[in-house]
Amino acid sequence: MLNPSTIAFACGLAAGAVLGVAGRAGRFCTLAMLEDAFFGSDLRRLKSFALAAAVALLATQALAEFGVVDLSRSIYLTSSIGLGGAIIGGLMFGVGMALVGTCGFGTLVRVGGGDLRAIVVFLVLGLSALATMRGITGMLRVMLIEPLSLQLAEGTNQTLTSLLGAGSATRALLVVSIGVALAVWAVADGRLIRSPRLFASGLAVGGAVAFGWFATGWLADDEFDPTRVSSLTFVAPLGDTILYIATFSGARLNFGIGSVAGVVAGSFAAAMFARGFRWEACDDARELKRHMTGALLMGVGGVMSMGCTIGQGLTAFSTLAVSAPMTMLAIACGARIGLEFTMTGEWLPAVRKLFGVST
Repeated sequence: MLNPSTIAFACGLAAGAVLGVAGRAGRFCTLAMLEDAFFGSDLRRLKSFALAAAVALLATQALAEFGVVDLSRSIYLTSSIGLGGAIIGGLMFGVGMALVGTCGFGTLVRVGGGDLRAIVVFLVLGLSALATMRGITGMLRVMLIEPLSLQLAEGTNQTLTSLLGAGSATRALLVVSIGVALAVWAVADGRLIRSPRLFASGLAVGGAVAFGWFATGWLADDEFDPTRVSSLTFVAPLGDTILYIATFSGARLNFGIGSVAGVVAGSFAAAMFARGFRWEACDDARELKRHMTGALLMGVGGVMSMGCTIGQGLTAFSTLAVSAPMTMLAIACGARIGLEFTMTGEWLPAVRKLFGVST
């Protein structure tokens, strides 16, 4: 009989593979989504992300409503709101994402396609995430986050419905309203539907997030060894994967490690099927430095904000955690600044535009 950790790993592998295929074949990419919206006035990727968020929200909340998963056991529904982590960490992650050219999830997609630069990013991001969770930069995280956290009233957590004091009926109405509004906005003009890859990837990614909650909250739940329920995110699990590889006999598998392996495997399969697998490397030391700097910012910032574009933007959002929109806004601002720098070599123009300061 399979033990819970093996079941969690297998489920993570399956969910990650879906994301790997969506990222490689379905062109699901969060940085490209922001870049298209900022510079190309093309909202199709953003609409695909919105569709994924709607599916994740509706399916996850349905699981919670029927008692399949207890979302209060997740890291997102705490009794405080980490304002400092969401803002500072989100900005750091966004800038790092722009310097690398993709997020943690996209890094794994690139690894599956043969990008050697992405392996370097994977290692730096994972190690810096570990250091911020348990090591030397963890002191910086505690110093910045704890004083800037907003403590909530006793018995309240950071879900939108808890903060509003909403009952079950109001909660259901709010969930349905948000989910339907996002889905309608995503498909209303027909452009997303006319982009079948993006449409399908949005549905698949949202479903994979909900499946993650189901897997850790029900399939792999162990009443004798209760653990936090979780779903897809790609910062801390990269560090956990490195740690597992390094300490095989002293560690155990989990959903996050499975999802990391699954994304790489799914991307590799999609690349091979499309004959798109090819080895790539950095052009020069300057490019390598930019990737390593970006990876460091993503690792530290992602742990401070308790998630990435997938972890906060979809997984935390599916719990109705108020940290999700705050972190995503900070990530978008950081990405805008980072993209300006990669294109022009200057930071200030993007900062001025964000704050409406004329030149």
